[in-house]
Amino acid sequence: MSTSDARTDTTSDLVDLKLEAIVIPVADADRSKAFYESLGWRLDADFGFDNGFRVVQFTPPGSPASVQFGTDITTAAPGSAQGLYLVVSDIRAAREQLSARGVEVSEVFHPGAPGAQFQPDGATGRVAGRADDEASYSSFVTFNDPDGNGWLLQEVTTRLPGRIDTAETSYASVNDVMQALIRAATAHGEHEKLTGKYDEEWPAWYAAYMVAEQSGAPLPK
Repeated sequence: MSTSDARTDTTSDLVDLKLEAIVIPVADADRSKAFYESLGWRLDADFGFDNGFRVVQFTPPGSPASVQFGTDITTAAPGSAQGLYLVVSDIRAAREQLSARGVEVSEVFHPGAPGAQFQPDGATGRVAGRADDEASYSSFVTFNDPDGNGWLLQEVTTRLPGRIDTAETSYASVNDVMQALIRAATAHGEHEKLTGKYDEEWPAWYAAYMVAEQSGAPLPK
């Protein structure tokens, strides 16, 4: 098959490849286990074997993917994993929860130049506060684990087109549903201002707005 032929294949012909776990390099598995437990992440496994191999797995709240670490699991240098994304619907609430658990976390910021979110804390490319107009994908906080593996929290409220399966709509937590309802209510208030009347079909409007927001489709007006 030529390259051009391969490009014409539809995604429906492809076998699902679900990214479910990533490996992060750590120096002390017990220290890392204690840290990720302190975040409130779910401990899925901690298996040790006679040959010294050990694998520990945690899953962040609401995440379909997990992280693994341990001993004899990777040759990468401890702390060399950087830019590990965690997507949240409310960046301020996420930061407050991390801080309350004793994590040294950056202030909320947005990049003053493309890629500035990957610069270290205190870099001049970071601009304090949420992005202008609270734009989706544009507000961040960062924190490190004990080895220096770098985590990046990104606020996503409205998805870009094609980022998720448009046939599926789901929310990871009660807070995610609540935040989506608040955004829908705010937008619906503007809708009623435009129409000049009470919308008796507001549940259907809310539902259409929330599905469109997740799939990246045009939002109802």
